[in-house]
This record gives sequence, C-alpha cells and structure tokens, in this order.
Amino acid sequence: MDPEPPTLNRPNGFRNPVIPGFHPDPSICRVGDEYFLAVSSFTWFPGVPIFRSTNLVDWTQIGHALDRVEQLDLSDTGAWASLGVFAPTLRHHDGRFWLITTVMSEAGPHNFVVTADDPAGPWSDPLTLPIPGIDPDIAWDHDGNCWVHYSAMHIARLRIDPATGEVLDGPEVTWSGTGMQYPEAPHLIERDGWWYLLIAEGGTERCHAVSIARAPSPTGPWEGCPANPILSHRSLSNPIQSTGHADLVQHVDGSWWMVFLGTRPRGITPGFYVLGRETFLAPVEWVDGWPEVGPVEIDMVSRPTGRVEPEYAGERVDFDQPTLDHRWAAVRRPPATLSSLDERPGWLSLNGTDATLDSTYPVLLARRQQHQTCRVRCLVDLADADEAGLTVLMNETLHTDVALTADRVIARSRIGPLTGIVGEAPRTRAGEPVVLVIETVLTGEGPDTIVVGFEDENGSTQVLAELDGRYLSTEVAGGFMGRMIGMYAVGGTAHFDWFEYLPTEP
Repeated sequence: MDPEPPTLNRPNGFRNPVIPGFHPDPSICRVGDEYFLAVSSFTWFPGVPIFRSTNLVDWTQIGHALDRVEQLDLSDTGAWASLGVFAPTLRHHDGRFWLITTVMSEAGPHNFVVTADDPAGPWSDPLTLPIPGIDPDIAWDHDGNCWVHYSAMHIARLRIDPATGEVLDGPEVTWSGTGMQYPEAPHLIERDGWWYLLIAEGGTERCHAVSIARAPSPTGPWEGCPANPILSHRSLSNPIQSTGHADLVQHVDGSWWMVFLGTRPRGITPGFYVLGRETFLAPVEWVDGWPEVGPVEIDMVSRPTGRVEPEYAGERVDFDQPTLDHRWAAVRRPPATLSSLDERPGWLSLNGTDATLDSTYPVLLARRQQHQTCRVRCLVDLADADEAGLTVLMNETLHTDVALTADRVIARSRIGPLTGIVGEAPRTRAGEPVVLVIETVLTGEGPDTIVVGFEDENGSTQVLAELDGRYLSTEVAGGFMGRMIGMYAVGGTAHFDWFEYLPTEP
C-alpha cells in the first residue's frame, strides 16, 4: 500500500516547520516511496545533514554527507561562522545519490560533488568542479547530458562530465529571475516534456521569494511564469517569513509538494528569529503548466481540538551508546576529536583546551534549538577542567552560558565586544556534579527570555540570570546561523552524565 501523502484533507494534518530549527536551504529527492532531504550546515561539523521520510512530514536524520576531514576541511574558511557549507542539491540518478555543494571561505567558493549508494553513507571523496559561484544544482536530461546551474549574481549554466568534473560547455548566463536582487538556489526540473528552472531571489531576508521559468529544453528559450514570484511572504503578516530557497518533489500518488526555508520572527519590530531558517512544506497544484503553491501556515490542518500538536516530544541522552546521535555537532572539526564516550563509561567527556567559547575552535558539542521555548538540563562533573557547562550560542561573539568553576556556578553573557559575569552563586558541595539549566520562555519585548541557573540539593532551580533573547538572534548576529545549545569545557577534561532537551511551547 502506497504511503499517504500529507494532503490537506487528512484529519491529522501536519505542522510547519516539518524540520524545525537551524535546517536551511532544503533540497529533496524521491527514490521509490521514500524521500531524502539535505540542508546547509556552514561551519558546523559534520557537514550537510541528511534526512529520510516516507510521508514528507515526519523526518529522521540518517547521517551526514560530509563526515570526514578528507571531505570537508573547515580550517581555512576564515573566522566568520556563516562561511562553510552552503546550499547543497541532493539528487538520485543512475542508481546513485549525488550531492553537489559549495564550501565558502574568505578565499572564495569551492564547489564539488560527492556520491553514495546509500544516503546514510558512506559518501565518496569530493570531485572538485570549476564553478565560480555558489548554490550549485545538478540535473541530467534524457540524452545523458549533465547540467550544472549556479549563482554568481546571476544564474549561469554549465554542461559537465560528472565522472571527471570537466566542463564541456559554458558557462553561459541563463534565466535569472524577475529582476530582484540575489538570484540564487537554482534547481532544474523536468515535467511533462517541459524543463522548469526554479530559483530564489530577493535576498534571504524578509523579501525572499521563489520564482520559476519554463523552456522546451534545459538551455531554453525561457519563459517566466506570469504569476512570479510563486511564493513570497514579503509585506504579509503571516507568522512564517523569509520564504524561499525551494525545491520540488512529486509524491508517489502524483501530487506535488514544495520544501523551502522560512523563519518565525517574534517580538517588537522588526521581529527577531532565533532558531535560524527552518524547513517548511506546502502543497503544489499545476495549472496551465505552471505550479501554484498552496497555503503556508504553521498548522496546515486542525485536529478536532483546534490545534495540530507538535510531533517531537524532546529527549534525554544518557551517553550510554557506543556513538553519538547524528544531531550532535562541533565547530569546524569532528566531534570525536574533542569528546569521548569511553573515558568514563556512561558519561560524555569533553577534553577542554585553553580555547573558550569566544574561540573559532571551542571544545563544544551542541545540537540545534528546535523550539521557540524549551528547557535544557545537564549533569556536569567539572573533574579537572577550569570551567565546564551549558551554552546557548549563535557564534563566538554571541552566546549565553551557565557553568561550573572550582568554587562557583556562574552565568556569563557575550554580546559582541561586551562580555561578563551576569550572575553567580557559591558551590555548596564542592567537587560534586551539578545540574545546570537553560530555559527559553516567551516574555518581554524580545523573541524570548533566556533563563540560566542550576538545581540545588533539593532539586529546585536557582536562577542566576534572565537575558533578552533578541541578542541571540539572527538579526543581531548577521549571517545565516540559528541557535545551538550544548556542552563545553575549558582548561581540562569535564564529564557530562546526561543531557535533556524538552520543548515547553504549547
């Protein structure tokens, strides 16, 4: 029996975003009755999370496309956190999965292709492509020609030999949208004898948009859709904003769907989003040979109670498995180079160095914040570290921490050039592990309030500081990142017995 598509008349419906948290630039393909999706990862390692679904709504991360230093060297990208891996395209062709992407550094873009028999990995070493731009797409026509489109302040096209990376034709400038700024994220798709070039334009901020053109061949001549942009929430009051960077997929039942990035800003004007750009889903109908995108809402269908409940209920990780879950990531290097699950069985050990969270190489293991309100707890043994604890972090210049030192529990905040202790308390049981707490709540004029503290010997939470969440937002940070929450150590080894992440939003 074929899987049910997430049609709008299903009583259970679905809730957007379908992949919440910092999961931008989605690219999707279908193989049989399964769907696979890749997103950008920037300077977090491993690179390019890969997800699997059978219904386009419930997604499970199955691995990463770039999980070896031989594939992804982020050591020379530069200090800015929003460099690194940009905008992958994931496709299945001739029995193999293909992923093409850009690694951006201060020296410019480096584009390459990796392949795999199984999207969970292992993926091949990269095949470098001489592409002078970003956001590459890869597609094959019925004659076996391999076409690569990319963005370089316009959309350009190459024909390549995918076995060697040799450029056979081009580059040639092709259809580049309606005239809005930053045409990017091209995807070439064939349907019913027509070729469609889907792009984003308008910039990845509030004016982000999706536009499309069609032609009888991959080389044109191109005709823009009269209804362009076919998706944009600019100047609308919809709680989902910055909709763009889309990809199309056909369900096994013949229906079409669009995945795309969006944001959920909150607070006083101009609004602040803290979770980064997330992956959303919308239905598509084809009318007179053009795609029409259906409504894009948080609750795509209401349950009888009047609200679609979130599917993800949180987790507690006890670090008693032989390997870390796919959701954990480190900055610019493999998590295994700074952590161990064997040094103290049943605990995660982080081997702290002199690097702090202000460094481009912190000893930090983190996961994405995926809910606008959540509560995170962790049992920390300082061991021989100078400092160890929890952080909610945008980048090395914007983070809020709660940590143990030899004699205190401290709360620290860094906002650009300003950093300092914003709360502290003595450790009443020196040398014993302590439960540290970070919670985000919806109060004040910002998108949220970040509450940091610890649990005393009676299990009661002692609050050390409450901070305005707008200072850990993308609007303040700039760039393309969303919040990460995780554990860190400085100046020696610290141990973490368990980590608990629970959403608290209604």
